[in-house]
Amino acid sequence: MAMRLKHQLPELAYGYDDLEPHLCGEIMRIHHQKHHQTYVNNLNAAEEKLAAAQASGDVAGQIALQGALKFNGGGHVNHSIFWTNLAPTSNGGGVLPAEGSDLAKRIAKDFGSHEKLVADLSAAAAGVQGSGWAWLGYCPTKDRLSIMSMPNQDPLSVTGLVPLLGIDVWEHAYYLQYKNVRPDYIKAIFNVVNWDNVAERLAAATGGKK
Repeated sequence: MAMRLKHQLPELAYGYDDLEPHLCGEIMRIHHQKHHQTYVNNLNAAEEKLAAAQASGDVAGQIALQGALKFNGGGHVNHSIFWTNLAPTSNGGGVLPAEGSDLAKRIAKDFGSHEKLVADLSAAAAGVQGSGWAWLGYCPTKDRLSIMSMPNQDPLSVTGLVPLLGIDVWEHAYYLQYKNVRPDYIKAIFNVVNWDNVAERLAAATGGKK
């Protein structure tokens, strides 16, 4: 039987310092190399234990691993999206969706304006208690954009929404650069949002449906 490939830490498309001054290089390095790497390591370990429990028919052991799989698997999935949602200002970070694009049209239809989307997403991020995420997602059943917050590392996909843009309100929001002033971090991150990536994710989710 071929050995299943383990999850790996994804490489970034930019340098740790490239999002400054909005996101400092030190926290980017710690966030990626330490926090995300830990999620990857723990997910791989949990999956190995799950495989052993399944092989031995240990149902109780399989159930006991669900929390670790959810937390670390969600952390890996969420952060893998988060890194691609960002881009240096020198490479399009913060540039609004092109006028007339499907993303721009949907934002106008579902939120009224880009400014209203940012305000609603910022409010969702500010309202997360403790650690968690604020997401812009796409609802396939209603064919519309939607905003939702999720606790801890729970992935948005469990709600039926397709994740398009996530704001992590733990590492950046609480130490080194922004300390405990979460609103400053939330305001700053929109300067480096990669709206092209959000548009690509929307296109993949809708299959080009207008």
